Amino acid sequence: MSKTLGVIGGLGPGATAYFYELITLMTDAHNDQEHVDVDIISKPSIPDRTNYILGRSKESPLKPMIEAGRTLDLLGVDYIAIPCITAHYFHKELSSKIKAPIIHIIKETIKCLKSHGVESAGIMATEGTIASNLFQDELIHNGIRPILPSNREQALVTSLIFDNIKAGIASNMEYFHDVTEGLKKAGADINILGCTELSLIKRNEDIGCGFIDSMEVLAKVSIINCQGSLKKEYTNLIR
Repeated sequence: MSKTLGVIGGLGPGATAYFYELITLMTDAHNDQEHVDVDIISKPSIPDRTNYILGRSKESPLKPMIEAGRTLDLLGVDYIAIPCITAHYFHKELSSKIKAPIIHIIKETIKCLKSHGVESAGIMATEGTIASNLFQDELIHNGIRPILPSNREQALVTSLIFDNIKAGIASNMEYFHDVTEGLKKAGADINILGCTELSLIKRNEDIGCGFIDSMEVLAKVSIINCQGSLKKEYTNLIR
């Protein structure tokens, strides 16, 4: 019997909508009934994670995320996915308050990199994710060298996330390529799309090879954990 996925969403709304789209696209299904059951709670009102982590805001996103998770528990979900990477700063606290296991997007992404023998990875993520070392610590723990954007490049990533994607404006691809080329020149074998908003750039633009999309990883693991069937073309997510 298949299992049900719960989603703590709205962080932001576009990323959550695309996450559900990915689950649908990546599932090898021939009719409605072969898809995974998904319960989504979309709460864009949850305070910004980066601003809280960096001390720019005293509004904690933790309590409303716990409330959303507990509602999903009441709905009987078997696993929970959070299509917001910065929110995983709170993964330990959320897991202690929510019964259903929360899939860890960062650990799953790095597990994928390690299985393919990647030795160094560039990180494209929010300032909050970078500052809290979420990717760096896990990469180092798995013997992979993290490559960080320069301060100038990080400012470009931040602009892409907040000024373009979250604002519903077309992405500045000059910024995107500036950052990705800088990370490659610094020694990155693969660049991690380590913010779920950046996944929307991959959906909308031809970004070429040399990337792993963390949200695709989350969708893949969600489908497998909930006993759905994964399409063969999504077995390898490193391109």
